[in-house]
Amino acid sequence: MESLCNLCQLPKAHFECGLCQKIVCKKCSNKLWDTSFAYCNPLPPALSHRLYCGVCFDETVAPALASYEAAVEKARFVNVFYKGQGEETRKMRRLEKPLKIEKCKERSEVLLRLAFKAAEAGFNCLLDVHITSEKVRAGSYQSTLWTGTGVPLSVDEASLGPASR
Repeated sequence: MESLCNLCQLPKAHFECGLCQKIVCKKCSNKLWDTSFAYCNPLPPALSHRLYCGVCFDETVAPALASYEAAVEKARFVNVFYKGQGEETRKMRRLEKPLKIEKCKERSEVLLRLAFKAAEAGFNCLLDVHITSEKVRAGSYQSTLWTGTGVPLSVDEASLGPASR
């Protein structure tokens, strides 16, 4: 007996929704790529599946994807002050615990992940950002892993001045 798609009722449905386990055809399934939530760590269990039916995608994945993309856009405008810029940041209070990102392949990825975490928590500034590298050797192959820390902070944009924007 051929399986029917739960949405369009066409035969030869071979895929299963990750949330509701309903059988769907290729046309009715929505695929979620591995890079869709690249900066979310850890990924919520409801978003960790590969395929979704249209209903589950619209109810669960689409709102989460929209809020994720909004947070990534906010992260691009987070003000970053490095550890050596103490003169500019000496009067800013460091009340929050530092954020830490480990084992990234690129320096820019560490910085964007730090900014994403800060923007996701509602902050618009990172202070005392310190990024370090570590060489990892496996036989004759060598790669670099990057680690970074930074203190999140909410700052009035007008108080930063034109030089830091």
